[in-house]
Amino acid sequence: MLRDVLLDHGFIAILRGIRPPETSAVAEVLYGEGFRAVEVPCNSPQAIDSIGRLREILPRDCLVGAGTVVTSTQVNDVRSAGGNLVVMPHGDKLVIQAAIAQGLEVLPGVATPNEAFAALAAGVTLLKVFPADHLGPAVLKAWLAVLPAETGLVPVGGITPNTLVEFLAAGAAGFGIASALYKPGMTAREVRLSARRFMESWRCGKFRNLSRLSKGLLRGAKRQESN
Repeated sequence: MLRDVLLDHGFIAILRGIRPPETSAVAEVLYGEGFRAVEVPCNSPQAIDSIGRLREILPRDCLVGAGTVVTSTQVNDVRSAGGNLVVMPHGDKLVIQAAIAQGLEVLPGVATPNEAFAALAAGVTLLKVFPADHLGPAVLKAWLAVLPAETGLVPVGGITPNTLVEFLAAGAAGFGIASALYKPGMTAREVRLSARRFMESWRCGKFRNLSRLSKGLLRGAKRQESN
């Protein structure tokens, strides 16, 4: 489901620092702007309570869960709160397998090809590339050349509406967006404007990629005709 959500909607919203009373207004805004995956990092205040509230508020077509998940106990907490998404800063095999065993969507974090292959061996096909702003689109493209064809890379860290287009062109399967989308204390209107900018940029990037693909296919067809 996570792969489909990213394909159709582009993003995981990372609500670092949000508090339970703030979740309703922010969740409704994000859903209205097209977000279908939301996570609250485990090191946020009362994170599990916030996840439970988000699950009550958001429709079932929206993934809800936790980020900065580093232990199997935290996986259990997410499941108990009704969450179905686990996002990790690392690729711990035991945490990955705990999430898979409970039927949760899991996105482990990797920063090197070695970490990427190890996480894939643990049973996932989607990987969080972190920190994306330091690694850059060129690294993403190079990794995709050697990783299995079914692998999807999700850049997280420092992504902005301006930089995501380059990552899309390099082959990004989606994005995790944190402080550029939401910071504690932001109003619902501010979150809406931020979410809208990201969605507009993502749609623009997808359109450009389709245009490049169409032009490439057209050139190939013309070459075949000339032969």
